[in-house]
Amino acid sequence: MRDYAEETEKRVAFIREVVRDAGASGIVFGNSGGKDSALVGILCKKACDHVVGVIMPCQSSRNFGEDRLDGEAVAEQYGIDTLLVDLTAAKEVICQKAGEATRLTDAAMANIAPRLRMTALYTIAQSQNCLVAGTGNRSETYMGYFTKWGDGAYDLNPIADLTVTEIYEFLRYLGAPANVIEKAPSAGLFEGQTDEQEMGVRYAEIDDMLLHGKKGPSYDTIEAAHRRSAHKRTQPRRYGE
Repeated sequence: MRDYAEETEKRVAFIREVVRDAGASGIVFGNSGGKDSALVGILCKKACDHVVGVIMPCQSSRNFGEDRLDGEAVAEQYGIDTLLVDLTAAKEVICQKAGEATRLTDAAMANIAPRLRMTALYTIAQSQNCLVAGTGNRSETYMGYFTKWGDGAYDLNPIADLTVTEIYEFLRYLGAPANVIEKAPSAGLFEGQTDEQEMGVRYAEIDDMLLHGKKGPSYDTIEAAHRRSAHKRTQPRRYGE
């Protein structure tokens, strides 16, 4: 297990350095009510005074219910400013207009919400001279379980090297609300969605491989997802380079 007192100190210093070097006034992040956003929000608030968590429900009832309540609980406990931006109508317009031009797949429509959230975060951040903090973890990144130009877009990410197992350990150390730690991880992209169900593999098995080199029953599934999503972890290819 990591020394989370030391980890806190190092990550707070990292956040302060990035904000200072950018000449920014603070940080904006998407407060989804989940484990990753909670940890990012807590660390950012320890690093600087001006931190804004944006709650951005988009159609899914879980966004408006459990996730919103958990996000507000984290914000209240750690003194994080909160904004609410309902993106439901924006998604409906995009689906309608794009759907008039072509047939939309379920995957394409599910990825609209993360990209809308990215747009909202950068709009607010630029208006307040802030940077956008990412909330993706090492386990998700390895699997490619994030949306390109959605939650994969940010100015800094203070938890990118941490697995889901370590995220939970860190949150327990910091005393985060129990429900954020105990509920099933979900991107809240559609009703009933959970990360592990959608990926077809448990985070514990991904983390055993990443942290300890163990090849469990889902090893082939994990590696196939990693290969398939390689383009998400590299810069776009540009002619002449």
